[in-house]
Amino acid sequence: MQCPECQSTHVNKNGQKKGKQNYICVGCGRQFIEGYQPQKGYSEDLKRECLKMYVNGLGFRAIGRVKNVHHTTIINWVKQVGKLLPDFYEAEITPQVGELDELETFVGSKKTKFWLWTAVDHFKPGILGWVLGDHSAKTFEPLWEIVNKWKCHFYVTDGWKVYPKFIPDGDQIISKTYMIRVDGENTRLRHYLARLKRKSLCYSKSEQMLRYSIQLLIHYLKFADVPVPYQNQRNYFRLSAITL
Repeated sequence: MQCPECQSTHVNKNGQKKGKQNYICVGCGRQFIEGYQPQKGYSEDLKRECLKMYVNGLGFRAIGRVKNVHHTTIINWVKQVGKLLPDFYEAEITPQVGELDELETFVGSKKTKFWLWTAVDHFKPGILGWVLGDHSAKTFEPLWEIVNKWKCHFYVTDGWKVYPKFIPDGDQIISKTYMIRVDGENTRLRHYLARLKRKSLCYSKSEQMLRYSIQLLIHYLKFADVPVPYQNQRNYFRLSAITL
């Protein structure tokens, strides 16, 4: 007798289930019945295609109609990979000039506003860090803890009142003219993710789902690929040769 989870032969009998002998694996704790046949599930290629479609602007239901996969299954794939992706990436070269901005969105209703704060290198493409929450200093503070380590010569921002509470006097440049990089990155986020578009029937029903979606999109924009969930749900995902 072999465990379907870890393929160990060190298993013990563990009572009866529906008239059949039940077993438990000593190694991983998986329980299974005699004659158990694992379900095949969806292929990695199909999962990758669905997730790539999602981060290229399609909603869950649209993907489900095209790929004949229930939309809740795709939602679960996003959750599986999103919860394990980071909120920031180490800069390859320490930025000399940082740009900071906020992207407004909502959850559930347009009255429930959220802001996505992003930080980028003025001279390099890609979002290096982000936080999601309200428009307050409390939300921005964790992002500043990351950005402050850069010790930039200048930080380019808009005129929002929170920034001077953190950025030292003389180090802040308030100018939308010089915020081309961060504005471009935020525009890309709106372009690629349906729930961030200003006019869309797709919207976030929970803050958690919004977070997972942003994490997955930023990963995709950085690596040009998406993580793929394992068929085995205990081992959430693998990165398919992508290194974080």
